[in-house]
Amino acid sequence: MSEEQDLEEGGRPRKKGVDRIEAPARALVLVPDLRQRAGRDEAAAATQRDLEARLEEAFGLAQAIDLDVRATLPVPVSQPKPATLFGAGKVEEIGETVEAEEIDLVIVDHALTPIQQRNLEKAWKTKVIDRTGLILEIFGERARTREGRLQVELAHLKYQKSRLVRSWTHLERQRGGFGFLGGPGETQIEADRRQLQEKITRIEADLEQVKRTRDLHRRQRRKVPHPVVALVGYTNAGKSTLFNRLTEAEVFAKDLLFATLDPTLRRIKLPHGTDAILSDTVGFISNLPTHLVAAFRATLEEVIEASIILHVRDISHKDTEAQASDVAEVLKQLGLDPEDRDRIIEVWNKIDLVDEARRDVLLAQAATESPGGQERRVVSAVTGEGLPELLAAIEARLLGSRPVHELTLDPSDGAGLAWLYDHGEVLERHEGEDGTMHLTVRVADKSMTAFHQRYGERIQSPLAEN
Repeated sequence: MSEEQDLEEGGRPRKKGVDRIEAPARALVLVPDLRQRAGRDEAAAATQRDLEARLEEAFGLAQAIDLDVRATLPVPVSQPKPATLFGAGKVEEIGETVEAEEIDLVIVDHALTPIQQRNLEKAWKTKVIDRTGLILEIFGERARTREGRLQVELAHLKYQKSRLVRSWTHLERQRGGFGFLGGPGETQIEADRRQLQEKITRIEADLEQVKRTRDLHRRQRRKVPHPVVALVGYTNAGKSTLFNRLTEAEVFAKDLLFATLDPTLRRIKLPHGTDAILSDTVGFISNLPTHLVAAFRATLEEVIEASIILHVRDISHKDTEAQASDVAEVLKQLGLDPEDRDRIIEVWNKIDLVDEARRDVLLAQAATESPGGQERRVVSAVTGEGLPELLAAIEARLLGSRPVHELTLDPSDGAGLAWLYDHGEVLERHEGEDGTMHLTVRVADKSMTAFHQRYGERIQSPLAEN
């Protein structure tokens, strides 16, 4: 956008994003309830979102940018209208609420076309943004690193470009800045389109450099091979809390939608001494804009390249199945198979928040194989319950392809036995009549040199594991 658009009348710099409205902005949140169509199949019905949960999530999204939410209202929509989404009667009824409550901003928890957005703004005489615009506003506030800001700005610009194409005529004034709540700007829409595209091209080039840098770091890590374990999951599923618990880090973690945006990597040590890299990144959400997934692809490549993916689920949430389905859709967009039983472990988090009866049911379900064949682990990132078993499961996956060795130790070699337990995995142990210990072991790659130096000829050739 041109520099003139970032100035208010009188030459004062205009604030960007939500801050353009004097805080706290009075907001009305609308959640369209598109009634189930006849013939909906059972699979779709199983992941149909609970309306109350949708209302809570929409309220949480609005709160994430410190809006003064006056009401969160469900709006039945039997047949979406191309011009306004809602029927004429509902538009008029909502308009009365907007006027009575002196609403500064209406948030529609659904995708709006540019025409729908413009018509609703005219009808209600206030600013309107849709779910995509709100998510982008949140991301804009949360991005801290240069990479994160670039990714958010790219998504902002692509979204704005779609708004310019059909929302305003050539002689009408369009919005200024990178946010969606700003006042009028300049009238040169063609110039704005060109400048938007030029800036998009520059940012894409910068992100390509980010990708090359990440690739370089990834190649360096491969020289001292540490497998990557990536956390994915719906926003607020407890990924950052789990990350902190496993790594003893202090990543920002809060009961807040999109509390974490920028990616974080830390080293963790598995039970038998194997090192791994744990990766935490942005949470997913339903109806996550495709161009936002594309913008964050450089970050999400840590997930694509990961040896193991931990799909963290808030198992206490009433919409946990629908949330899991949304995460699966994003994984598909990244080119991953959400039912990959070799790479994905489902982590059922927040077990401490369910009642005893539900807890027993979940434990029984986790003990059986999932329909997709993925392993499931029940944990609480807050209390630490189930985390030793989760780490053991991760280690078993990482070490499972490594060769297995047999060796014999003298009964007096307690130090040698302790070393094996510290640096490897003792799969079997038998004692002969004379006390000699016969062991079947698997050792981490980084410890193989020391293993051969320490035990030498006592090591038998690698065995084929059943």
